[in-house]
Amino acid sequence: MKLSLRDISVDFRGANGGRLAALGPISLDVAEGEFVCIVGPSGCGKSTLIRVVAGLQAPTTGIVEADGESISRPSSATAIMFQDANLMPWRSVQDNIALPLELAGVPKAARYATVAELLPQLHLEDFAGAYPAELSGGMAQRVALGRVIVQHPRLLLLDEPFGALDALTREKLSLELLQVWRGSGQTVVMVTHNINEAVLLADRVIVMSSRPGRTVADISIDLPRPRRVEQLFCEAFLILAREVRSAIEKEAA
Repeated sequence: MKLSLRDISVDFRGANGGRLAALGPISLDVAEGEFVCIVGPSGCGKSTLIRVVAGLQAPTTGIVEADGESISRPSSATAIMFQDANLMPWRSVQDNIALPLELAGVPKAARYATVAELLPQLHLEDFAGAYPAELSGGMAQRVALGRVIVQHPRLLLLDEPFGALDALTREKLSLELLQVWRGSGQTVVMVTHNINEAVLLADRVIVMSSRPGRTVADISIDLPRPRRVEQLFCEAFLILAREVRSAIEKEAA
């Protein structure tokens, strides 16, 4: 799915009844199948931008288009994953992942077969019958990731999905995300506060300014794929990470 954002801005009502500019104006193009990470200072409107692209938040001005059609409401072609796993505690791993298929009316046997094919990619094949209370934080996020991947969305929106995890688990899940994404043709837009994560995952890193968030840098990540954790320590990676950090620090100064 190809995305086009034109002059997007979002204002909220302030405490004194005035208008608070939260985002923009911002314009951005994302090519079909591209993996784009968005970074920037806290409170700059990154999550608001994700909600606008998902059709969950109407922009104050501007337009978002997917393949040339305006986005004004959530679409079955788009899936979104937030920081919290938000699993249903009374449903097993396979039933949590299968929920979108169930809501779409897919027969039980078919949705279980689809989930069974996905579980090994998420390293959850031994936990299909487990419940959320029995899972670690990393495993819970794998289930949440499976719940969005199983929909085969053309556009995957990720809002700081691994932010609550420890560094090693975060790296592992990031690489697993790349494995699932590779060859899928999906367009991915991901918000993260982690510079290394952004450089490891993305084709491009978009740096946003302080509120109201605007694009201040668009950095191409030309590291070879498939990406590996060893690249975190190579000179090319470190140069790109410093470039992203410099853009953020310059804006936050």
